[in-house]
Amino acid sequence: MVYSSSLRQAVGAVRSGLGSIGLGSQDARFALHGEHAASTDAPLVLVACSGGRDSMALAFVSQKVCASLGVRCGAIIIDHRLQLGSSDAARTAAMQCGRLGLSPVIRVEVDVDVSRAGEEAGAREARYQALSDVATWFGAAAVLLAHTLDDQAETVLIDLMRSSGVSALTGMSDVIDWNGVTFARPFLGLTREQTTAVCRDCKIAWWDDPTNGAGMSPDAPLPQGYPLRSRVRHTVMPFLERFAGGGVARHLAYGTKSARQDEDFLNACCDEAYSHIVRCDAKGGLLIDASALQTRHAAIRSRVVMHALNELGIAFTSAHVDSIVNLATHWHGQGEVSLPSGYSAKRKKHVIRVCKNGTHANR
Repeated sequence: MVYSSSLRQAVGAVRSGLGSIGLGSQDARFALHGEHAASTDAPLVLVACSGGRDSMALAFVSQKVCASLGVRCGAIIIDHRLQLGSSDAARTAAMQCGRLGLSPVIRVEVDVDVSRAGEEAGAREARYQALSDVATWFGAAAVLLAHTLDDQAETVLIDLMRSSGVSALTGMSDVIDWNGVTFARPFLGLTREQTTAVCRDCKIAWWDDPTNGAGMSPDAPLPQGYPLRSRVRHTVMPFLERFAGGGVARHLAYGTKSARQDEDFLNACCDEAYSHIVRCDAKGGLLIDASALQTRHAAIRSRVVMHALNELGIAFTSAHVDSIVNLATHWHGQGEVSLPSGYSAKRKKHVIRVCKNGTHANR
């Protein structure tokens, strides 16, 4: 077949992505012309496929690249059962993956808990749990996710709406670990336009999720009931692209690399500081050396406090963090800082104790 520009870039992206996690050619045979079957004990890569254009393009390209390396390639289709007809879409995606040569093809139905963090977060949790469970069961070397450059840009915008600081700019990582399973995103440098071109060039059908606004006029904003990501994709990003004359998605996505480097450096500095500033309390709390905390840079001080609160499983806001930092930097005898989950932080001499309420006494 003739490889178009989009298909060549997709193949290169998958090959590079597999190489980054240690999956290269499995045998000298695969450097020779002709088709060679992968060994039954060759590493297995599983593509998370929804049936949409991005994941169908990834499934097609991954199967081709894996075959050229002697790596086995299968697919996992998750049915969240949140929409009418979702089971039909999942079955269709599974049949398409089978026709493309992926094996095994596993279809999994999941239950989504919407009570804690809402439907989007619940679906994501259920999806990743199912993907990691299946990958572990089959001993897969990695699960490939079809997130694109456009998804990356949308993630940055959503994170900026929900949080602040460097972490809001880092976007999605190329490779993550979830419950001991490696997840890789080889398409983060490709646009949705390119994955669409791959599907069209290779005559691959795809399914458009109606909650993404498929079929709706691009000039009409999606109703509030639609998922936030869908509204950002359908309404916010097109507006920004028109307003700036294009290039916004690429600019946002490319900025994540340097932001992630900054975040990694700050986290390393925080880990070093934490080991010297925070220690465990005998009754399950934490003790923070206020004097040592005060000497650190403001960026590190807040991260040390956030790390401590996370260690205790406390849900907190930036106001909680600032109040605890002030116990070190602006100490004038103020009272304790009330925290969620029945905790509080109180300074005595040069120590800030973060404890369950009632355990501060007699200390």
